[in-house]
Formats: sequence, C-alpha cells, structure tokens
Amino acid sequence: MTGTITAPARLDKALADATEFSRARVQALIAEGRVELNGKPAMSASAKVAEGAPFRITVPAAVEPEAKPQDIPLDVTFEDEHLIVINKPAGMVVHPAAGNPDGTLVNALLHHCGGSLSGIGGVARPGIVHRIDKDTSGLLVVAKSDTAHEGLAAQFAEHSVHRRYLAVCGGHPAPAKGTIDEKLGRSDANRKKMAVLTKNSSRGKHAITHYKILERLDSSSLIECRLETGRTHQVRVHCASIGHSLLGDQLYGKTPKSLKPLLSELNFARQALHAAELGFIHPISQEVIRFVADLPADMRELIDELSRSNR
Repeated sequence: MTGTITAPARLDKALADATEFSRARVQALIAEGRVELNGKPAMSASAKVAEGAPFRITVPAAVEPEAKPQDIPLDVTFEDEHLIVINKPAGMVVHPAAGNPDGTLVNALLHHCGGSLSGIGGVARPGIVHRIDKDTSGLLVVAKSDTAHEGLAAQFAEHSVHRRYLAVCGGHPAPAKGTIDEKLGRSDANRKKMAVLTKNSSRGKHAITHYKILERLDSSSLIECRLETGRTHQVRVHCASIGHSLLGDQLYGKTPKSLKPLLSELNFARQALHAAELGFIHPISQEVIRFVADLPADMRELIDELSRSNR
C-alpha cells in the first residue's frame, strides 16, 4: 500500500489518518519494519513527518485468524466474489475484542464466506473496512479480497461513501435542518467516550453531520443524519452536543423523563440509531451501487408509539 501523508503529525497518527489502519496497527507495522517513509525504513512511530511525504506499507499476508467460524445467521443485502453487504442487527459486535471473544460478525462471516475474506484488517478483523457500534443496526460492507479492501478503504478515507442514518433523538432540534461541524476525539474524563474538541485542538478528527427532522414525535424526533465523515460514535456525540442525544443511548444519552416509562415498557435499551443507506463505487466493476435497509422492528415500534402519543 502506498500513499502520501495528508497532514503533518507524528508518523503513527499521520498514517492512521491516511489509511484504514488503526494507530495501534500502524505502530505494530512500524515495529515489524513494514513501513517506509521517503523511501527509507521508518524507525520510530513518534517521528514527526511532513505533509506530502510518500510512504509505503507492506501488509503481511493473512494468517489463520484468531476468530473461529461460527454458524450465525446473517441478513445478506448483497454479495459477489469481491464484497458482501450485511444488514447487521443491534446487539452484534463487529469483530472479536476484550469481552466479546466470539459471536461477532467476523465469526459469522468466516463461516458464511468459507475463509474468503481480505487479510488487510489483521488476524482479528478479516475483511473489515469500517464498523458500526454493537447496538447500532444497519448496513455494513465487508471486503472479500485485498483489492476490494484497498478500493473501499480509499473511498472511506476520501469521505466519498454515502451514509445515511435514521435516529430518534430527544426533543425537537432547532433549526429543524442543519449541519454539525465539530471535531471529535477521545474524552479526557472517560477514554471509552468520544467528545467534541475545540477546532484548534491538536487531537481528534474533523467530523461533519448533516441532519434534518423527518417527523416530530412525543418529546422526541425522528431525524435523518447524512455523514460527510465517519468517526467513532459520530452521530451519537454530535446529537448529544446540540442537546438532543439519541433515545436509549446508555453512554451519551439523557432520556426525557416523560419517555422513560415507554422505553422501559418496550424494553428499548439501545441507542435508537440505524444505518439505513450505504452507497459507494464498486472497487472492481466501478459501478455506483447503493443499498437501503428498512428500520428494524424495535425502532419501528418505538416510533409508532411515540407518534401515537403525539396525536
């Protein structure tokens, strides 16, 4: 994999920003001698690099994944020899991690695809190009070949992938249609949370969410969110930052008191967020493709009850 540094920074951060790799993955690749900068082996993850500097990353061949195949049903929206699009249910973790060693989307994919997944994501994340949160439902694309993985990753890095989410937030945002342009990064108070950072902060990443109200509900709103960027917890943090956190969000949410009995009655204990549309250029055929996933039953029931209460 080759490219150029997009902004001056520490090498590990610059490469994480310029590729699909996490910062930890970049650090490991540097330690293994698999990264070249300006035509020479990169020696330190903390080295300062300039914008425009060329780099090359030699990705190791895929090895037997740590995750094991498991026969878990998948809702397949599209599949060919290069990629697969899944409508992920809420409650399913994308890849194995501490606390979730199995039962993940990766385990299901290893069984469904018979081992035919890209190795670029590393042993624990074969084929994974992007993620959606455990308790978010909806569309996610997975690469079945390294060529497809690189092509998809480039589109995500360029922010050219079409992503539309449906969410139920507390209250009624004003204005009813707007753009949230706030930098996001790890919270200093809680490393498990993301937070809005000042625009001149040296940390974090630029994030833009366009939202609009689709339906005014009882003390809440059904909103559409279109993402220019795809940062961790972006919709959840951005909505919370304007005082309209998503219903059921245990990490960032503040459910209106009047709605707590309804959420308890419906046993709705996840963020009301669904990845409803996903569009991109097929990395092999170059065809523009777009997929739509209907709201899952739990969100549909929640919206119906909130609509009924609002009459």
